[in-house]
Amino acid sequence: MEATIGDEIRIHGNTVGHGDKSGEIIEVHGVRGEPPYLVRFPDGQTRLLFPGPDAVIVPRQRSGSES
Repeated sequence: MEATIGDEIRIHGNTVGHGDKSGEIIEVHGVRGEPPYLVRFPDGQTRLLFPGPDAVIVPRQRSGSES
């Protein structure tokens, strides 16, 4: 799993009654984009995450001027 700052992480709920969660990756602590990630959730909380197999990274939309 690799991510960059600004990507979204989506964690699928794997227990009845616990829905999916998503947040913005604001720090990448691993080498070459690997976990752990500091994630900011919509409620303003931040957490350091080591994502499991129920998580996916959604790359942020990058403009054509970025390289």
